Amino acid sequence: MQSPTGPSRQPDASRAQAQYRGRAARYDVELAPFEPLRREALDLLDLRPGDTVLDVGCGTGLSFDGLKGKVGARGHIVGIDPSPEMLAQARVRIALHHWSGITLVPATAAAAPLHGRADAAIFHFTHDVLRDPAALDHVFAHLKPGAQVAATGLQWAPPWLPLTNAFVLGAALYSVTSLDGLARPWDLLAQRLTDVRLHSRPWAGLYVLGGRVALSSGA
Repeated sequence: MQSPTGPSRQPDASRAQAQYRGRAARYDVELAPFEPLRREALDLLDLRPGDTVLDVGCGTGLSFDGLKGKVGARGHIVGIDPSPEMLAQARVRIALHHWSGITLVPATAAAAPLHGRADAAIFHFTHDVLRDPAALDHVFAHLKPGAQVAATGLQWAPPWLPLTNAFVLGAALYSVTSLDGLARPWDLLAQRLTDVRLHSRPWAGLYVLGGRVALSSGA
């Protein structure tokens, strides 16, 4: 049973904002060990110059460089994050690189005021979002049929790997508000996709998933 102050069964957006308020300044350093996972997710997105991509839970904008390299000057990145402190760091990153074509949306994934439909979406270490059907429904309502999707995150290891599970638990307690679904954290997302490619690494407590939005409701 979770303690009263620990992660609940359902994601809690207000608690998530409180978690990340104090982490924004050091977030890039904390995520550095997982950059290979981010690059693998970006490689799953076969983006073209001029494409629009949703960076859901964009944080400090660590995915922007890789995404800009794919969508180019004519492309558009929409970074969605509810944390003002994290988005402040993202603005600094954008200014340092003199990037254009990036819109930051200070909102939760479930309530972000999105317009039109994007060509792709990336979810990098956004477990709470992936366990929120309303958030996924809202994001997918703004993706084109056939849009590409990539996701990464933590997952439980088999019970005979206690050290890995200790790492997963520690990381989760530090960065998510719900431990629900950590055995298969991608399942709600995968249900909404076709051509799913899952690279699960339970021995490391990590996964990468790619897929496409169905071309039609009957696909």
